[in-house]
Amino acid sequence: MALVEFDPPDRFVAGTVGPPGQRTFFLQASSGRRLTSVSLEKEQVSVLADRINDLLDSYAGGAGGDHAAAALVDNAPLDTPIEDEFRVNTLSLAWDEARGVVVIEALDRDPDDPEASLDPSVLTEEPRQIRVVLPPATARAFARRAQSVVSAGRPSCPFCGGPLEPEGHICPRANGYKR
Repeated sequence: MALVEFDPPDRFVAGTVGPPGQRTFFLQASSGRRLTSVSLEKEQVSVLADRINDLLDSYAGGAGGDHAAAALVDNAPLDTPIEDEFRVNTLSLAWDEARGVVVIEALDRDPDDPEASLDPSVLTEEPRQIRVVLPPATARAFARRAQSVVSAGRPSCPFCGGPLEPEGHICPRANGYKR
C-alpha cells in the first residue's frame, strides 16, 4: 500500500478551489518541502470536522481546548500547486491513547468493499493512503477551519434550506415557484 505519513505535519488544512456551487474540496498536508493534497466531497469534510470535535470532547479532556486552538488559527489559502494525489473514498479517525494524538487516515478506496476486488483496474493498482497525526489543539484548529470552509458556500434558502443560486432556485416549499 502506498502510504504517505505526516507525523506530525507542519500544516494540515481543509480548503477549496472554485466559486461557491462549483468548489472542489481538498485536504492538504505539508512537512518541509513535501506537500500532499487529496480531493474529497464537501460532506466528508463536514463530517470529519464534526467527528474530530466529538472525539476531542470525549477523549482529550482539556487538551485541544479553545485557547490552544485559537492560537493555531490558519486562514491562509491552500499551498500551490494544488494537484490531488487521489480522490478520497474512505476516511478514518482514531485517538491514540498512548501518545494522546488524533490520527486521520484517507484512502482512495474502501478496503472492506468486496466489489472493489472484482474490478481488474483495482487489482493492478496499489491502494493509496495518507495518514496525518495531530496533537489535540492542532486537530481542534483544523476542525474549526474545516467547518468554516464548508459554511462559506452558497447561502441557504430560508424556506427549504436548499442552496440559493445567484439567479434564485425553484423552492419546493413555495410549490415550485422561483424565489
